Amino acid sequence: HAGDGNLHPLILFDANDADQLHRCELFGAEILETSVRMGGTVTGEHGVGRLKKPWLAGYLGPEAMELNRRIKTALDPAGILNPGAAI
Repeated sequence: HAGDGNLHPLILFDANDADQLHRCELFGAEILETSVRMGGTVTGEHGVGRLKKPWLAGYLGPEAMELNRRIKTALDPAGILNPGAAI
């Protein structure tokens, strides 16, 4: 989906190296922020899970986030569907 900014980057690193992990987190953030800045999105056809969750509110804004939370609560009042995901 690179044309619409919905990217699925794969950043390879040594998970045992704390410095590499930190640098990869920064790089992932840069990819998402650049995508939005260029008119793309952080969301995908299947929503936003745990990895992109920190960027969703900044992309959608507070009103859309609240609407999405209300829809999620209406459809899943017990919070058992895809727990921990953003929406």
